[in-house]
Amino acid sequence: MTDTRHPAPEATRRQRIASLSVRAVRIELRVYESLWRMAVRRPSIAPGARGFGYHRPVLTILLVFIGLSALEIPIVDLIVHRWTPVRIGFLALGIWGVTWMLGLLCAYFTRPHTVGPDGIRVREGLELDLPVAWDDFASIELRPTTIEGKPGRVFDDGDDRVCAVKVGSHTNLEIRFERPTTLRLPGLAPKGGAHTVTVLRFWADDPRGLLNAVGVQLRDVE
Repeated sequence: MTDTRHPAPEATRRQRIASLSVRAVRIELRVYESLWRMAVRRPSIAPGARGFGYHRPVLTILLVFIGLSALEIPIVDLIVHRWTPVRIGFLALGIWGVTWMLGLLCAYFTRPHTVGPDGIRVREGLELDLPVAWDDFASIELRPTTIEGKPGRVFDDGDDRVCAVKVGSHTNLEIRFERPTTLRLPGLAPKGGAHTVTVLRFWADDPRGLLNAVGVQLRDVE
């Protein structure tokens, strides 16, 4: 008799491959969406909301990587120029890599954190988008924090279950929820998927401006 309480290893592997494939396609499409939004100057901000950047700590690093990726293209082309099929393959790969890095950079500008009538959205790069509805929101405060080591996005800090959206290893704002709240992170469990937390920490380049925008929205909600 077959035990149906746990999925077969083959089925689990197929599910993981399917999930990773869907995620990869979604990220790839988001790269080109971000490039388009940057070109037409149309960031992903809901009507009535304000956007707040979070790119300053990583901007220099991203620009360096983009420059190095662009520099690699002619260097590799010079090395393999005798072998046309190889040359074409490396050229295509190099152009794709630079395009991908540019899309990631654009995502930092076109997918900002937002504060609006529906609540706060905490974002990062191409994937992460965590909505915080005003009904779940308890408070927000300025709290600069450096997270040592590699605890992952979700970890325990005293009595709190924390989700930290770090830029580098830093956050500077902390949201407390009215009750334990489930956030869905990109990727597969255990690091991705649904996590129930009590605190959300994140970085904003203009934390005081974001706090002021929250105050305005809360007055409008009341």
